Amino acid sequence: MVRGTGRSRGGALPTMEARTKGDAVSEASSEYSTVVEDILKLVWSAEEAGRDGVKPKDIGEHMGVVPSTTTENVQRLVRQGLVTHERYGRVRLTGQGRAVALGMVRRHRLLETYLHEALGFSWDEVHEEAEILEHAVSERLLNRLDKVLGYPTRDPHGDPIPRADGSSDEVLGAPLDTLAVGDGGVVDRLPDRDPQALRAWEEAGLVPGARVVILASGPSSMTVALDDGEMVQLDAALASGIIVRA
Repeated sequence: MVRGTGRSRGGALPTMEARTKGDAVSEASSEYSTVVEDILKLVWSAEEAGRDGVKPKDIGEHMGVVPSTTTENVQRLVRQGLVTHERYGRVRLTGQGRAVALGMVRRHRLLETYLHEALGFSWDEVHEEAEILEHAVSERLLNRLDKVLGYPTRDPHGDPIPRADGSSDEVLGAPLDTLAVGDGGVVDRLPDRDPQALRAWEEAGLVPGARVVILASGPSSMTVALDDGEMVQLDAALASGIIVRA
């Protein structure tokens, strides 16, 4: 049975490494607006994936605002010393901006973990809830959650949780859509923004730690097989966000 829920380029399994050290996370989340924090987290996510910052239009699309509003937001972040941006160039984090972004990512992933492990939320529900809570939770409460959970290093989707000093576990792997047919690996991380896809993946057994092999690939989708013979069809955009290691 094939379950439906990317774009394939042939070649051996490359390596994508997340930063294991960085600026200590900022504890002053309440100092910045929700909009500022969300933009910083977006830029950080791009840098974590190995990209050189983001384009202003990417920020506008993510936030759902018109170009003039995007320009105002970026200029505000530049004045606050959180990002750098040259005209027609990309938006990149400063050291201060990276510390704030790391703080938000730490909050988000710890909250996802607590919601899943302690409160029984399914892994397809926790992202949306954490997006709301991350802007309000205090550092004292966050540290208590971290302790109660036993200082976890990964969230339910396999994403590394930054520590208070900004460090995190090294992630070795590559996007699933960079593998050739016949190649495979162990799932390390999965994208968390599509609840319907997460539910289907969990039902099929496509979770962190599962071993997959590429059966077929095309411009818009690819099919993988799990160890138990279950087959899962993946949209190209989602496949590019699934990280596997050899």
